[in-house]
Amino acid sequence: MSWNDIDQTLFAAHLRETLAAIDAALDETGHDRVVIAAGDERPVFQDDQTYPFRPSPWFRWLMPGTPSPGSVIEYAPGELPRLLFVEPEDFWHSPPAVPDEAWTGLFRLEIVQDARQIVSMVKPSSGRQAWIGEARPPGTGWDSNPANLVDRLVQARCRKSAWELANLREATRIAVAGHLAAEQAFRRGAGEYDIHLAFLGAVRQVEAALPYPPIIALNEHGAVLHYQHRAMQPPGRVLSLLIDAGASCRGYGSDITRTWASTPGLFATLVEGMHAVQMQLCSQVTAGADWRALHLSAHKLVAQLLRDIDVLRMSADAALESGVSAAFLPHGLGHLLGLQVHDVGGFQPAAAAEPIPRPPGHPALRLTRSLEPGMVVTVEPGLYFIDSLLRALRSGPHADVVNWPLVERLSPCGGIRIEDNLAVTSSGAENLTRMAFAAAA
Repeated sequence: MSWNDIDQTLFAAHLRETLAAIDAALDETGHDRVVIAAGDERPVFQDDQTYPFRPSPWFRWLMPGTPSPGSVIEYAPGELPRLLFVEPEDFWHSPPAVPDEAWTGLFRLEIVQDARQIVSMVKPSSGRQAWIGEARPPGTGWDSNPANLVDRLVQARCRKSAWELANLREATRIAVAGHLAAEQAFRRGAGEYDIHLAFLGAVRQVEAALPYPPIIALNEHGAVLHYQHRAMQPPGRVLSLLIDAGASCRGYGSDITRTWASTPGLFATLVEGMHAVQMQLCSQVTAGADWRALHLSAHKLVAQLLRDIDVLRMSADAALESGVSAAFLPHGLGHLLGLQVHDVGGFQPAAAAEPIPRPPGHPALRLTRSLEPGMVVTVEPGLYFIDSLLRALRSGPHADVVNWPLVERLSPCGGIRIEDNLAVTSSGAENLTRMAFAAAA
C-alpha cells in the first residue's frame, strides 16, 4: 500500500504509544534494553527450499513495512529505535526491498548485507538486556523472552491504537471483496478450488500473505471446523458454502466467516436464524462485558434456535447445563484479533494476574477476560452437524431430546458459522465487518 500523510501521523502516534509501553515495562522489570527479532526463514528438512516466512508479530508491532528475515529492532528508553534491516546480496531470489517511506525517519535505519553481522552489532553491553524472538539470541548475556516483560507488553498489544484500527478496517474491507467474489462463484456452481481462486483474485493477495489459510467448505465439509482441503470438482448437488477467510494489511489480519444456502428452504432459514443470533451477541459487545458470559449466552441462543426448528426438544437452559448444546457448538464464541488471528492476551487481565479459567465443559474458549476499550474481537457463533459428536449424543443419556430425522435431513449441509470483527469502544462496539459489507453494497 502507498504511504500518505495520514498514515505517517497515525503511525507516529502508534509508535510513541508503543515505545511508552515498552519504557514502562522495561522499568518495571529492570531491563535496560530490548532487541526484537523479525525471525528467520525455516528450511524444509533435507531441502534447499524454505517455508513461507512469517515475521514475528512483536517485530511487526513496531515496523509497518515488510520485514526481511534476520532483521532486528534494538531499543533503549530515550533513544530512537534502531532498525537493522537485512538486504542480502542474492542472485537466486529477489532481495527484500529496503523501506524508504516517511516512517523510516522515526528509526535509525541501518542496512545489513549478512544477518550474521547482527551478532556483533547488538552484542550485550552492561546492564540487563532482553531478547524477544522465536530463535535463541546470539551468544550469551541475554534475558531471552523474559515472561515478566512479555506479559506486560501483551497487555499493551491487547488494546489497539488508531493506527492498528485503521489497518484492521482496511484488512476487513479487502476480505469482504473476496467474500463477495466467493459467493458469486458459489452461485455459479463453482467447486471449492475455484471459489478459493475467486477469493484470492478479489483480495489480490497470495495465499502466503493471508492471515490464515482460507476455509472453503461445500456441503458436509462445513461440519469440519478447520476444513483444509479444496476439492477440484463441485459435488453433484451443491447445498451450502461455509467460507472462513480473511485478508492482511501491514501485518494486521481480518477473520470473517459467512455461510450460504444454495436454495430457499429449511437450511436457508437456519442460516438467517444464525445471523439473528450473531447480531444479538454483537449488540452485547461493550467495555466491561464478561466474555465467558457472552459465550454461554451464545450456547443458549443456538439451543433456542434448534428448539424453534424442532431439532432439540428441551429448553435452552437444559441444553447448556447438560452439555447437549456443545454437540452442536463445540468451539468458543470468538477471540482477540490483531497482529495474530488468535491474538495474545485472552486470559490474563493484568501482567501479574492469574489466567481466568474457562467455564467448565468449554475447553476451546480462547478468551475469558472482560472486554476493554481498544480490544478487537471476533464474534462467531456456530451450529454444526458433526458425525462424531452426534454419534456420542445419540448413544448418551440425552438421545431422546433430539429430532434425529430432522438432523439427518440437515446434516448434508454441514454447518453454519457467522463471524464478524468488532472493535470495542467505551459505549459499545464498531462492527468492522458489517460496515465493510454495507459499504461494498
